[in-house]
Amino acid sequence: MAELKYKRILLKLSGEALGGATGYGIDVQEAEAIANRIKEVRDMGVDVAVVIGAGNLWRGKQGLERGMDRSTADYMGMLATVMNAMALMDALERQGVFTRVMSAIDMRAIAEPYIRRRAVRHLEKGRVVIFGAGTGNPFFSTDTAAALRATEVDAQVVIKATKVDGVYDADPKKNPDAKKFDTLSYIEVLNRRLEVMDSTAITLCMENKIPILVLNLWDSTALTSALFGEKVGTLVTA
Repeated sequence: MAELKYKRILLKLSGEALGGATGYGIDVQEAEAIANRIKEVRDMGVDVAVVIGAGNLWRGKQGLERGMDRSTADYMGMLATVMNAMALMDALERQGVFTRVMSAIDMRAIAEPYIRRRAVRHLEKGRVVIFGAGTGNPFFSTDTAAALRATEVDAQVVIKATKVDGVYDADPKKNPDAKKFDTLSYIEVLNRRLEVMDSTAITLCMENKIPILVLNLWDSTALTSALFGEKVGTLVTA
């Protein structure tokens, strides 16, 4: 059997991943489908940490356009990520996967406070750890939270889960001539302003030499193939 290339991963999910066809709300079937992908990976012996966004429940941009305070909008988004984390936790545990939700904002009745050493210990024990509430600070995205947590728990790769099979130079749904990149450097992503992750997240991964792999999570074989080092999606490295 082939040897695993990555034994500890940070999976970055958008909130819309839980939203089903509309992209809004929490679709239980979508949560179960994502949980099944994660279970496959966990059963392979891979340590899995997850950061999830909140776009299915709250879009701070809409509030900002109406004059909402930026910090208030960001804190609302952080709370929404915890709701998504709990939904994914429930879907995983119904499939027999031991899971912990850790929140960067203290809410002990529903989630553990984020403590780096405790998070690492959970991963060592085979639990899937879902990080909620972003970094706990306004003005930082969940992309940046993913890069930060990956660095803190010594993840070997950040896997950005999307509904396309990699990074293109244009929107492949609108432009049939869009070119897919197999590999990119961090600097190329920043210079080309490609929408892989935000610039803070890209820079953090670059400084800590953590590769970013963009793939289609809804391709039934993409994630497991990537873990064995097969060419899947787009790999961003030095």
